[in-house]
Amino acid sequence: MQKILAVLPALLLAAVVGAAVPMPLDPIKVAPHIYQLEFENERVRVIRQTIRNGETQPLHAHPDRLLVYLQTCAWLEDDGQGGERMQQFKYGEVVWVAAETHGGYAMDVVQECKILEVEIL
Repeated sequence: MQKILAVLPALLLAAVVGAAVPMPLDPIKVAPHIYQLEFENERVRVIRQTIRNGETQPLHAHPDRLLVYLQTCAWLEDDGQGGERMQQFKYGEVVWVAAETHGGYAMDVVQECKILEVEIL
């Protein structure tokens, strides 16, 4: 028990410092031509994303987030079984997305897409 109590302050400090350091796969840092910061505080971060045809998004990571589609848009994506599926969203549509790491593929966009991403920190 004493060993746990002795290590606890160091663990708490590491957690605080780790939370303050930006992720190396932060989309704003790795793809500023696609992601722009709109707002940030200690609880949320709002990012504007623009998806264009033929752009390759570098590998990046997102925490849990809410997506708000700022226009009607559509794109093709890999279905994980060797085929493709169409993703399409209407203006104003709101979607919850769990934390993920993705990227490294060229976008096959049918219609350019602008999205507000509200990340839960």
